[in-house]
Parts: sequence; structure tokens; C-alpha cells
Amino acid sequence: MLNLLGAVALLLWGMRMVRTGVTRAFGGDLRRVLERHLGNRFAAFGAGLGVTAVLQSSTATCLITASFAGQGLVAAAPALAIMLGADVGTTLVAQVLSFDVSWFSPILIGGGMIVFYVTESKRPRNLGRILLGLGLMLLALRLIVESSEPMRASETVGTVLSALAGEPILAVLVAALLTWLAHSSLATVLLVVSLTTAGITPLPLAFALVLGANLGGTLPALLATLNGAPAGRRVAVGNAVFKITGVVILLPFLAEATRWLPEFEADPARQIVNFHTAFNIALAVIFIGFTGVVGRLMERIFPDAPVEDDAATPRYLDVSVITEPTVALATAARETLRMGDTLQTMLRDVIEVFRDGEKSKISEIARMDDTVDDLHMAIKLYLTDVSREPLDEKESGRCAEIMSFNTNLEHIGDIIDKNLLELASKKVKYDLQFSEDGLQDIVTLHGRVEENLQLAMNVFVSGDRDLARRLLSEKVHFRDAEREAAEGHHERLRHGLRESIESSSLHLDILRDLKRINSHLTSVAYPILEQAGELRASRLRKPKRKKKQQTAG
Repeated sequence: MLNLLGAVALLLWGMRMVRTGVTRAFGGDLRRVLERHLGNRFAAFGAGLGVTAVLQSSTATCLITASFAGQGLVAAAPALAIMLGADVGTTLVAQVLSFDVSWFSPILIGGGMIVFYVTESKRPRNLGRILLGLGLMLLALRLIVESSEPMRASETVGTVLSALAGEPILAVLVAALLTWLAHSSLATVLLVVSLTTAGITPLPLAFALVLGANLGGTLPALLATLNGAPAGRRVAVGNAVFKITGVVILLPFLAEATRWLPEFEADPARQIVNFHTAFNIALAVIFIGFTGVVGRLMERIFPDAPVEDDAATPRYLDVSVITEPTVALATAARETLRMGDTLQTMLRDVIEVFRDGEKSKISEIARMDDTVDDLHMAIKLYLTDVSREPLDEKESGRCAEIMSFNTNLEHIGDIIDKNLLELASKKVKYDLQFSEDGLQDIVTLHGRVEENLQLAMNVFVSGDRDLARRLLSEKVHFRDAEREAAEGHHERLRHGLRESIESSSLHLDILRDLKRINSHLTSVAYPILEQAGELRASRLRKPKRKKKQQTAG
């Protein structure tokens, strides 16, 4: 039993290696294939079949399709057609692996290791990972057969299997549970094939277990979309409806399948995978014409939630692409830019409070800071999940850049909310006035901060060295402008200007906070210029050596 469990674990690990290798090497291409074939149900069926045959996971295809549906990119009917194709696609992998190709395992493992270690390029390394995963899968299937052979003589195993053979509904439920635990219907089907090859599982029971594997394969996607958008849930639930209907219809006729399938191929392993493929092809043929009807039914059961423009809810963070670091980091960067847009509005509104006494803006700015805080936390948690995936050096650096810029934007929001907004409230409450020159200095500096925020977001997106150099030079210019504004204020104090005396503390605090905001903005330029070797290690001058005092000899 320990050997069997270890072999099953190796099978699951090999499947994971193949899936992650394909996702990282071709994930973006596979998503584009699905996007390009959403026009009609037959093209969608073909796209789902092809993508799943490569990914080896109908669950992964379902989650990608659910994310498309949640973003409004695909209607329910073509999304369900994609899933019908995905279910057929996953049977093709079982077809290939049901042949005795275990001799190919060491070649794949050795070749995969060589390809993985001889190159640092991302796509070839992932190709090596795919070869290695396929080799481990073939090795695991051989080990399952070898480790299960001694179980033939076990009376306990015989009793359990006899009980399951007499209760096909129970067998379906057991296989569904195992499939949910493994998160892979393909793994369960291959396990059933191996146990049948070893002479442990009779064919009628094997067919019932295959039905259970098909049913259990819908559970991971159902649970993953449980709290998602209604449009995403329609895909998972609609696919489950297809599978449940097929299982209910076919379950009473398993004995007929046992008599009919040997006419095509006598090998028990081939009969099982043929049954698996025939079941999913039959579902596709029967239901491809009803995807529109089932789609409309799903829309009634899961209607779209009332549209609420909740600014604090992330719009671009897509959990289905976390295993594709390049795509996931792009979505995180896009959400961070949206966070920056909120800060731009906060900056624009806070100067209106200082300039015109717009008291109504104060509560609005405070609410926007709550939005910034919520987005900051969502992006941070998303990037934490992304960082758990294996990242290459470039992806790791980009992840750190997004995290840093996201944190700096959150700090800017806090400065606006907890400092500038408090100063603005104080000005309105006590009806304080700035001198004409003093207000002009504040407005001018504030304008430069707004411009630098836009420049910082451009640097963040493009990574352009010239823009980064320009942003960093703005830090020096801003520091000089802030010093000149403070000196001008002190000059007005020396002349005894009443408005300057009354608002002195307020004025200097605003200049200080604007300078702090600008410092946070310019920090996005440092990683870019440091990587380009355009930064000095330190601004400190080397200390001059003291001359040695000559002593009288």
C-alpha cells in the first residue's frame, strides 16, 4: 500500500510538472487561442479540446474560461462548448498513456533533466520540465502496476472491490471523492487503468469508477468559482450538469458497455480509456446543440449581481493566471496603476480644499484613502501568491518593483489622508488664510507633485531609463523649489505679513508633506537606474586624510 500511495503521488507530481511547464511556457498563447475562438460553439469546442489536450487538465481550462466569463469576454453558450471540448481533450491524454510506453520513461526523464539544466532561458527550461513530468508519469504508471500486483491475493481488497462492484452508485461516489482529492480526473482514470491491468479491478467496476472520475472532475472548478462572479459559476455548474446527466443516463447500462466494448479492443486497459473517451464524445454530441438552452438556464439560476461600482474591489487581479507569472504580474501592475489613478484624484481634490475651502471634499478624500488601502492589501496578497510560484530573475525583480511601488502609493495615500487632509480641515475650521504669494508657492509645488505622479506611473509601466533619469532629476529640482518656498515664507514672516504669521505652521507642514510625497514617487526610478549601473553607491564624499604630525626626532 505504501508503494502504491507513493506511485500515485509521483503520478500527481508528474502531472503537475507537465501542467506548470506548459502554463509557464505557453500559457499566454493558450489563453489567446481560447480568446480567438469564442465566436461560435463549434470553434469554442475545438479550442477547448486542443488547449486541454496540451494542459492535461480540464479544471485549468474551466478556470480560465470562468475568468473570461467573469470579465464579460465570453457568453455562457460558447463557454459551455469550450468545456465540452475540454472534457474530450483530457481523454486524449489518457488514450496515449494507456499504451505500454513505460520504456520511454528514462529517455524522457534524462532528456528533460539535460534540457532543464543546460539552459537559463525560460521556455527551454519549461520544455525540460514538461519532458521530465511526462517521464515521471510513465514511471509512476509502471510502479502502480508493480506495487498493486501483490494486492490480488488480499482477501480484504477482494471483499472491498466485490462490495463496490455490487454497488455502482457507491463506486461512482468513491471515485468522485478520490478525483476531488487528487484534483485530476485524468489521474483517477489512469489509476483505474493500472489497477485493472494488474487484475485487481473488474471491468464493470472500472467503468463505474471512470464515471465517478468524470463527475469528480467537476468539483474543483465548482469550489474554485463558488465565491466568484455569477458568470464564472455558470460555466462550472453548467459543465457539472452535463456530467451528472450523462452519469445518470449511462449508469444503468454499464453491463451493456461491458459486452459491447470488447468488440473494438480486447485489452482491458484500452476498453477503459475507450469508455472514458466515448462517454465524453457522447456528451459533446448530445449537448453541443443545447449549450444555448443550458446557458440561459444558468443565467436564470445565477443572475448577474446588481452593478455596483465599488472602487475598492480589484478589477484586474485574476487568480486563474497566478501560475502564469508573466500574465499575473501584468494584471497586478494594471491594478496598481488604477490605485495611482485614485491617488491622482485625491491630490487634485485636496488642493481645492486648501485653495477654495471645499469642505465637502474632505469626507470624499477620506473614503478614497480607504479604497487605496483596500487595493494595496489586495495587490500585496496577490503578489504574495504569485511569488510562491517559481519565478525567473526577471519576474522576481518585476514582482519586487510592483510591491515597492504599490507600498509607496499606499504611503502617499496615508500622507494625504492623515497629514494634508488634517491640515486642510484645520484651515477650514479656523478660517485661516494664506498670503497670495504663499498660496501660489503651495499650488506650484502641488502641481509639480501631480506631474511627477504621472511621470512615476509612466516609469513604472515602461521601465524607460530616460524617463527614470528625468524623474530622479525632478527630486533635486523639487527639493530646491521647496527650499525656496520655505525661504519665501520666512521672508514674509520677517516683514510681519499677518496671513503668513497666522498660517505659518500650516504652510510649512504642507511643504514638508508635499516633499515627502515626491520622495515616495521618485523611488520607482532607483531599481531601473541601479540595474543600468547609473547610480553611485553613496553620495558621501570620502573623508580627507589627516596629515601626520611630525615629531621632533
